[in-house]
Amino acid sequence: MNLFDNTLRDGGNVVGHGFSEELTKSIIGGLLNAGIKDIEMGNCKGLGAYGKLGAQKCPSDETYFEILQHYLPQGRIGMFMLAKCADKENIRKAKEAGLNFLRVGANASDGQGAVKAVEMVKEAGLICRYSLMKAYVSTPQQLAEEAKMLQDAGVDKITIMDSAGTMFPKDATEYVTALKEKVTIPVGFHGHSNLGMSQANALSAAAAGADEIDCGLLGMARSAGNCATELAAATLKRAGYLPEIDVYKLLDYLDNELIPTMKEYGYHVAVNPTDLMLGLAGCHSNFLTMFRKVAEEKHVSLLKLIAEVSEIDRKNPSEELLLKVASTI
Repeated sequence: MNLFDNTLRDGGNVVGHGFSEELTKSIIGGLLNAGIKDIEMGNCKGLGAYGKLGAQKCPSDETYFEILQHYLPQGRIGMFMLAKCADKENIRKAKEAGLNFLRVGANASDGQGAVKAVEMVKEAGLICRYSLMKAYVSTPQQLAEEAKMLQDAGVDKITIMDSAGTMFPKDATEYVTALKEKVTIPVGFHGHSNLGMSQANALSAAAAGADEIDCGLLGMARSAGNCATELAAATLKRAGYLPEIDVYKLLDYLDNELIPTMKEYGYHVAVNPTDLMLGLAGCHSNFLTMFRKVAEEKHVSLLKLIAEVSEIDRKNPSEELLLKVASTI
């Protein structure tokens, strides 16, 4: 099971239609450095939307292609494409630019009309991902039948999208289970946070056998946002998944680079890295002042200090214990 980061596509809604060249480079670098290799980027409305849909509050597809060149050998990076925007010339350019995949998107029950777009992607020699947008408009069984039809049409990976953030954990379980019983290709789950359920839904989807969880750094996406990448990484790792991801590197990137930058856009971070670590480690916030003091005095990572001390004593850690642990970090 792995994470599929959508910050640079769905998160683009936060800043217009996509991130700047500088911020795109920063985010790709931060993700790759933390061990997250599957990345969807570009215009938030997808490949070709700059011209076809007038989504021009971001760099062009061609500019994004140029940015990618440095990073392509390090990850599996591609773009989203609405089925209605499918264009052979744009797909050809994406292939020539070295993209790993294109993810075709269409609403649930509209898959038959998206087959031509799937065929274009496959004919170009790209991996074809597929998003079953607004999955909740179909029953789990209906969605599974559609997924099987799309698999037969050439789709390589398919994602259940809770586009309105309306599902509960039991729904995520039922949809993933239905698709896993019907198709042999990897099944992903994409949850939004409108009911505050995206994290719980991600855990339920993973437990039901989902091969991939969509996410976005700081939860950035349209409306109430996506399942936050850092929360997904932390909780799923705690649940025994994602051994390849370095949560400390990810949180350090957020603390030192992305959060300060997004504050300039007026973006509010719901759960900051320190609070996340308190929850992950089971450390009460009453102790935070003492942890900060020792971390600053000994010049060690606050997050690692919280984690390592909490493995020893989560009930009532002493300053003496903190100093002892700090000397070993």
